[in-house]
Amino acid sequence: MTLRSVSKTAMCAAGLAAALAAAACSRDHIEAINLANEGDRQVKVNVEGAIQKYEQATQLDPTNHRILHKLANAYEKKEDWEKMASTMARAAQVAPDFASYWFRRGYALMKVAEAGNADAYEQAKEPLKQCVAKDANYAECYHFLAEASLWTDDMQNALVNYTNAIAHNPTVAYFYPPLGEAYVTLKFYDEADKVLSEGTRLILPSEKNNSNLYGMYVLLFEVAQARDDKPAMVAAMERAQEVAGDSHPEIAFNLGSTYAVMEPPRKEKAVRLLSSFTKRACRGANASKFKEQCETSQSLIQMLGGKVD
Repeated sequence: MTLRSVSKTAMCAAGLAAALAAAACSRDHIEAINLANEGDRQVKVNVEGAIQKYEQATQLDPTNHRILHKLANAYEKKEDWEKMASTMARAAQVAPDFASYWFRRGYALMKVAEAGNADAYEQAKEPLKQCVAKDANYAECYHFLAEASLWTDDMQNALVNYTNAIAHNPTVAYFYPPLGEAYVTLKFYDEADKVLSEGTRLILPSEKNNSNLYGMYVLLFEVAQARDDKPAMVAAMERAQEVAGDSHPEIAFNLGSTYAVMEPPRKEKAVRLLSSFTKRACRGANASKFKEQCETSQSLIQMLGGKVD
């Protein structure tokens, strides 16, 4: 056999090996998709079974980032935040230009931190920064980066990123209260007033938005209270009452106590609201939670000539 024929035989063998390897990869790719499809059919009723299918699929094809994303979603459904975070890290390594993968890793780490591992707030910053780098218009990334900054005592970056979140999507209700609260904490009342007034102007009342609107009006009440602007305090609490209904008994206290100290006091409204607060919040399980407000309510009712129950 000549050297040329030996070389040709070796090349053919190598080509055959490559073809066989490619065929095996193709089979694994198809099988991974089939397993993922089985997981999709199970995930709503059997999340553990779905996770098992997705895990098997990722072992067969670890480069399929869409299956990794499905696996992360299943872990989110289970509220296994650490596994969600690690799975999204794998997805981001495979597809680093997907901003949503960086966001979801950062989000999962924030949940890990909320569950008690405070170090995860710092860990969440890098994927959230990567999210912003990949998509500068991804408003949620700015918001959660601000949250991570706040929890790691970086107030300056918290303010910047809360503001960026609103600038990139001013229609999201939950973006406004944290920025307003940060400004109130810093006693930047003009800035707080501006942000919260804009939020209450843009965000429409709805079942989805009302809890955040309530938070905005309470903060506006605190701004008005700091300025000793009683009409503005009343206006804020009246709007809070509109969106919260009966779910927050403290509204009756805040509004009633404000009526009580106005010049002249609105005695009838004050007594009615404070009495309502006393009946709802100063008995049973809530009594200890509202102890100070309950004592103040009774004193104000007596001062106004009302009857304490």
